[in-house]
Amino acid sequence: MITLRAANERGHAQHGWLESWHSFSFADYHDPRHVHWGPLRVINEDRVQPGQGFGTHSHRDMEIISYVIDGALAHRDSMGNGAAIVPGEVQRMSAGTGVTHSEFNHSADGVTHFLQIWIIPKFRGIKPGYEQKAFAAEEKRGRLRLVASPDGAEGSVTIHQDARLFAALIDAGESATHRLAPGRLGYVHLAQGKAVVNGQHLSAGDALLYADEDAVRIEQGEAAEVLVFDLPRLD
Repeated sequence: MITLRAANERGHAQHGWLESWHSFSFADYHDPRHVHWGPLRVINEDRVQPGQGFGTHSHRDMEIISYVIDGALAHRDSMGNGAAIVPGEVQRMSAGTGVTHSEFNHSADGVTHFLQIWIIPKFRGIKPGYEQKAFAAEEKRGRLRLVASPDGAEGSVTIHQDARLFAALIDAGESATHRLAPGRLGYVHLAQGKAVVNGQHLSAGDALLYADEDAVRIEQGEAAEVLVFDLPRLD
């Protein structure tokens, strides 16, 4: 079964300094049909205005991935990490027993556009951790590049869950396929552009949810940036 989650069906919040689209229930947006997909708990598409951001706040027992589409996101946390995240980079923060952090767009005139992704960890109460890695566009061109995994395979960031995240850049004449093992769930989020995924025409912000399917097939891209999640079912 493949289910379309159209971009305009997501939850929406407009705070002036922040515009956010919620793929799953988050904050004041609650939809019992869309609370999580396996351990995938949050995909927020955020646009942060110049000079604005999220002040210091806390998290625990969550794997948090930041994926910047445009602009730069400044990160600072209670573990002593301070860095700017730019397009092509993936940041992973394991909140574990508890961590505080802030995220800001320090640009004077450019909007920061990024995806905030939360994955429920396999174990609670782990030691907080942080990781940030860059993945060149050539590594994602016409193929699915592993960017997050439970074992750090292929230089990906390490998450504390039996889940894998792939990123691809797909243009006309290019295609990519990811096989799903029996019993696994899949989730595709189109971050930018357009593409045909398993025969369905998707535009930026659209998503597909997979259950009892054998593969994700991406083709006919138009400046498409695609994220593919390979997920376990939760008991």
